[in-house]
Amino acid sequence: MKFSRLTLAVTAVLGASLSSAAFAIDLYVDSTTQQIFAEPGPNRVKLGSFEKVDDAAKEKADIKSIQQDLELKTNELKALEEHVVAAREEKAKNDEKWFNKISMRGYTQMRYNQPLSGDRTASDPELKSVGDSSIKDNSSFSLRRVRLVFSGDINDYVSLYLQPDFASAVDSSKQHFVQLRDAYADLAFDKKHEYRIRAGQSKVPFGWENLQSSQNRLALDRNDALNSAVPSERDLGLFAYWSPEHVQKLWKDLSKKGLKTSGDYGVLGFGVYNGQGVNREEQNDDLYMVAHSTYPIDLGFMSGALHGQVLEVGADAIAGKFNPSTGEYTNFNTNLKATPTFADKRGVREERVGVHAILFPQPFGLQAEWNWGKGPTLNADTNVIERKALRGGYVQAMYKVDNVFGTKGTMIPYVKWQTYRGAWKGATNAPYVSVDEVEAGVEYQIMKALELTLAYSTMDRTNTSNLGQASGDLIRTQLQWNY
Repeated sequence: MKFSRLTLAVTAVLGASLSSAAFAIDLYVDSTTQQIFAEPGPNRVKLGSFEKVDDAAKEKADIKSIQQDLELKTNELKALEEHVVAAREEKAKNDEKWFNKISMRGYTQMRYNQPLSGDRTASDPELKSVGDSSIKDNSSFSLRRVRLVFSGDINDYVSLYLQPDFASAVDSSKQHFVQLRDAYADLAFDKKHEYRIRAGQSKVPFGWENLQSSQNRLALDRNDALNSAVPSERDLGLFAYWSPEHVQKLWKDLSKKGLKTSGDYGVLGFGVYNGQGVNREEQNDDLYMVAHSTYPIDLGFMSGALHGQVLEVGADAIAGKFNPSTGEYTNFNTNLKATPTFADKRGVREERVGVHAILFPQPFGLQAEWNWGKGPTLNADTNVIERKALRGGYVQAMYKVDNVFGTKGTMIPYVKWQTYRGAWKGATNAPYVSVDEVEAGVEYQIMKALELTLAYSTMDRTNTSNLGQASGDLIRTQLQWNY
């Protein structure tokens, strides 16, 4: 049995009282002889109870000291209780402050591209890629992305997300400028966040790979065909999403398995946005509209052997008017200089429809997307930007291997084929491009904080600055660290 200090102190006080009573003595006086006796008898009158003076004084002093110590300890306990209560109240107040609910994370991607063959110089006419500006002549190491993400729930209904990039370029000679990528708030109508509106600059929900974070994407760059619809994937506007709770759970379960989802952009979505691209002023009075749908299906209903295998399918559509930026260029094929004009200065209408299907790699996976439509395109024969047809997409196969080399690391070999015929509206003059590319590589997730990707690519691309067709083979590497 354990006793508190308070119990022991009280016991000590009682014990002292009993002790002092035990040492008292009764004295009697003989009424005839006046003698003193310690026990009663004939003619003896009791004088009273007597204690030894020095022992009684000491015991009383001890009792008083114990009482004072007990009072002191009681005050200390009371002060401690008051301190604990005050600390809890202060913590509760701090927890309500929005800045204490914000988390910070990020990642950095460093690349090295080594050309093996093909058109390397401007006279060739130089192989370049809209997905990676370091694919060019005279290039070595580069920082593709340096991102910081600030996000959190301000309360049960309002969340914020802010992401700058520290590796943006003004032009080829000015690198590593800070640029705003995302700045939005999610306004939920319920605590489960099944229904919500996203306001601000964020990704436009067109294309499954477009929505997938570059931190998670397997291939080094997004496909040109669907990315050309929303260069940089983002714009300023309002988007409404619906995500049922059971679908949110399925996406979270896939992420816990180390599978690469596109994030939660709802099973259904609709939005309106400026349409001129990320960090660009609006150039007309027309708003783009986007409709988005996707749904993950657990294939376990087909067979017990397929339990846990997930197939996600969906379709997207966008429509709006776009005003490409224009400038003088030299046509590589004719060696003539020209400055394009618009068929309609109020903007050229763009309409697209895209479809996607993803079988998450457990261990084998497939990923495919395709889109069709019409949009603003440079006619190099007339130097007029007009509405022309576009089409293209990609197919990607991958295989996930866990616990490689006896560690917790994961290795995912992949091969990706893509093709596109249509405008790259994000470039000056919205040039028509022809793209065919095959990339085979492997991503090695050494640990949660470190990933390495090695790939071989063979490309045939239109140079968007001079319209020349260039091709080549190269080895591509990327080191990514997450924090």
